[in-house]
Amino acid sequence: MKNFSTLDVVIIAAYLVAMVLTGLFFSRKNKNVSQFTKASGSIPGWAIGLSIYATFLSSNTFLGVPGKAFGTNWNAFVFSISMPFAAWVAAKYFVPFYRKTGEVSAYSHLEHRFGPWARTYAVVCFLLTQLARIGSIFFGIALTLQAITGYSMFSIMLVTGICIILYTVFGGMEAVIWTEVVQGIIKTIGAFLILYLIIKDIPGGIPQIIDIGMQDDKFSLGSFAPDLTASTFWVVLLYGFFINLNNFGMDQNYVQRYHTATSAEAASKSIWVCVWLYLPASLLFFVIGTCLYAYAHVHPEILSGVRLQVAAEQFPGASAAKLNEVAANLAPNAYGDKVMPHFMANKIPSGLLGLIVSAILSAAMSTISSGMNASATVFSLDIVKRYFKPNMTDKQMLWLLLSTTAIVGVLGMGTGIAMIGVKSLLDIWWELSGIFAGAMLGLFLLGIISRKAGNAEAVTATIIGVLVIIWMSVPSMIPDHLQYLRSPFHKSMVIVIGTLAIFLIGVLLTRFRKTPAKVHA
Repeated sequence: MKNFSTLDVVIIAAYLVAMVLTGLFFSRKNKNVSQFTKASGSIPGWAIGLSIYATFLSSNTFLGVPGKAFGTNWNAFVFSISMPFAAWVAAKYFVPFYRKTGEVSAYSHLEHRFGPWARTYAVVCFLLTQLARIGSIFFGIALTLQAITGYSMFSIMLVTGICIILYTVFGGMEAVIWTEVVQGIIKTIGAFLILYLIIKDIPGGIPQIIDIGMQDDKFSLGSFAPDLTASTFWVVLLYGFFINLNNFGMDQNYVQRYHTATSAEAASKSIWVCVWLYLPASLLFFVIGTCLYAYAHVHPEILSGVRLQVAAEQFPGASAAKLNEVAANLAPNAYGDKVMPHFMANKIPSGLLGLIVSAILSAAMSTISSGMNASATVFSLDIVKRYFKPNMTDKQMLWLLLSTTAIVGVLGMGTGIAMIGVKSLLDIWWELSGIFAGAMLGLFLLGIISRKAGNAEAVTATIIGVLVIIWMSVPSMIPDHLQYLRSPFHKSMVIVIGTLAIFLIGVLLTRFRKTPAKVHA
């Protein structure tokens, strides 16, 4: 590509090698399961908070958020606005609960409340969520590096995937947390560098960007109308609250970190460190997207290559005339994810480009590594040890964790490869996470809040809730002549309505029960 040089390759390679060496450094400590899964409870709260922040600030944020802001407006920023509300609930109620149980798995208590099926059900939903998340992040980083380097997306996923697998398997949770602390700092600096490089080439600077943004309504947070059928302010706020409640309250990625803290207070503090870092950081990426839009407004030539690339993907083998026709009619939201990689490849100087690519790599690696560790933990504890080998020694369990971590990494790469060709990185992740998270958050809340709910109510509510989620997620199941039976709600409402369906139906059935239920805890 235009500005990609040997120096950039050296910088990126050095970064990847440094991450692998970090894993090797911490490998000398990984002699038991407690160290691998929760760093023996020795991590300070501020470091855990930075680690959670780095997990939130994934390549989906680096690419998806500017792409969304470029193609539409700041409606998706409402997701970030919802975070403090979910964080308050998690810090006040969920963290003390998990610290009191002392169990590494976020889902073992569901078995105590409703039986083995509930635990397994939640674990399966979590693993599917993680595969979707890891895959979307692999896809995002490959999309960026392909635009910059010209290498195939498959090759990029393979190389980065091997490095991530190595340092995660070797280093365990302690390596994951401390590398994420560094990665969180690197990716934030990288974002400010990108913003500076965009603004300095816009005649008129920030006032010009504001004028263009105001003219085309790029700063809008969405409609405030009470409408649940479109992506209004309220729909995104509700979606964000429930997703973040799921993240902070029952996602193994975060729950496992609470156990690495030196105390319950430090664990609660980590949530707020993450929130107060992520709010301005996410705003920064929306600003980047709007600045890119303004840049393209005054430098329209930058979009010609992007539009042709998207047109060629939509119509492979088409004539040049056909591609030019399609490219000319593309809406901004059809190519938003590709604008920033294209800008980087053509406008950022050599050397500096390698540093910024390393920042984006760090965004991907932090989220993937934590997802791998968490997925391996729940699969090993909640599936293998629970059902197949309950009497494993600590050494056997450690080997199982190591091998499962590597397998999750490979499966995540495969999911990323399968996502090649999606139109919006942020949209595909939001849709998949809403489906899977909605299927388990309702059951979790039923078990925590309703102390009288029993197994029968939980099973019935979960079945009905899953049917509601399927109804909302797969409208094509209903034939066209019955389209009036399709869900009228926006797809972001899946987690909201799915969660409330399971919880409220469970509570309602408990009220109508005539005989006391057997409740385990």
